[in-house]
Amino acid sequence: MKKIHIISFIICFLCTTVNAQVITQVYDPDIATLRVMYLGTDNVERPFLVLGGDEVLDISFDELSHDTHLYSYTLIHLNHDGSQSSLMSSEYINGYANLEITDYEHSQLTHQLYTHYRFEFPNEDMQPKVSGSYMIQIYEDNNPDKTVAAVFLQVAEQNIEITSNIRGNTDIEFNQRLQQVDIDIDLKKNDLQRPEDITVTVIQNNRLDNAVVLSKPTFINGNKVRYANNRQLIFEGGNEYRRFDISSEYIKGRNVDRIDFDREHFHAFLFADENRASTPYIYEPDADGQWIINAERRDDDDYEADYMFVHFLLPCPAPKFEGSPYIVGDLFNNQLATHTRMEYDNEHKCYTYTAYLKQ
Repeated sequence: MKKIHIISFIICFLCTTVNAQVITQVYDPDIATLRVMYLGTDNVERPFLVLGGDEVLDISFDELSHDTHLYSYTLIHLNHDGSQSSLMSSEYINGYANLEITDYEHSQLTHQLYTHYRFEFPNEDMQPKVSGSYMIQIYEDNNPDKTVAAVFLQVAEQNIEITSNIRGNTDIEFNQRLQQVDIDIDLKKNDLQRPEDITVTVIQNNRLDNAVVLSKPTFINGNKVRYANNRQLIFEGGNEYRRFDISSEYIKGRNVDRIDFDREHFHAFLFADENRASTPYIYEPDADGQWIINAERRDDDDYEADYMFVHFLLPCPAPKFEGSPYIVGDLFNNQLATHTRMEYDNEHKCYTYTAYLKQ
């Protein structure tokens, strides 16, 4: 059976900010396609680690040239709010505190020259010692002040049990546009001295702009904690993510209107989308904002896939003054920032956005 590879995204009108410290993101404009996956699989998943477990992450990125750069990485332990914790590196790292990235490959048969770098984590030289939130800081020339990218990840410790339930019958409405989450935590043998010792963070599809942080449960019964009928845990259900497929330079994939080549770069023009804010929900299985690299008729996607300028269109008779549309999804690190905001084109009466993306 042939696998169908898709890239998902969503367009939303929002005016807000997020904590940039806890977002996987790129700081250097010459770095592209920062990706974190489980080693040995191309499944669309949002990976995390279990302390002492067997999972290994495959972390990779491209530098848009054939020049060779010296990149290194270190592990930083974070508090739940994304700030750096007070732990010394020796308290949360087994092994070395800094390692160089030595695995890289130049692109082959591509119009865009790039060098693909990758490393595995954890590895025999560096492992997390405690559970919690972490950032892998990637920097150049052995200088942490020259950070080029950062990977935010979670290391779990399976000493409690968490169950949750998502329902359309919320405290505000019944089976319409909202969903509500109820959460039960069984601390087992872990004694709860104070309710504020537990902080629960609820994130929808890897988005941080609407993340909810809870510090007070609905009730406590021994070692069992429950968060129920909490209006903070009501989320907009939204619609399905929009999708496109640029796996081929010559055959139009899903949602692609045409592909042009200007003798230097490929340009993929997507079909114009529509504002679905007032339309009924339509069920269509998607990847919930996740993405996969895939190049048709190539042996190795990592260093044989090419780059394209992808052009998005959202028709709109007049600009929206109550907010701006953003392109979000894991491909864009779910950031509501200048570089993910669509701009209004008065001549063509639409919002436009262009991104330089790997196939």
